Amino acid sequence: MKTATIPSLRVDPDLRRAAESVLKNGESLSSFVEQSLRANIERRQAQQEFIARGLAARDDARRTGEYFVAEDVLRELDDMRAHAEAKKLSQ
Repeated sequence: MKTATIPSLRVDPDLRRAAESVLKNGESLSSFVEQSLRANIERRQAQQEFIARGLAARDDARRTGEYFVAEDVLRELDDMRAHAEAKKLSQ
């Protein structure tokens, strides 16, 4: 149940037309705006969590003195990707 409102938003008529032009069948502009807001909240939360993990990893590396060479990490990631692709193809 919806219990709060988002402040009304004044936009350029071209932006409104662009938004209306991409609506799916039966989709309202309000539901599109709500979905967009939710997606951006999720993206920003994920971004904040990513930064927090990166800062924690940096602090851990400083504390332990354990660092990794970027080329080694990238090579390992490439190997993991290749293995996942091969596994997908064999299914």
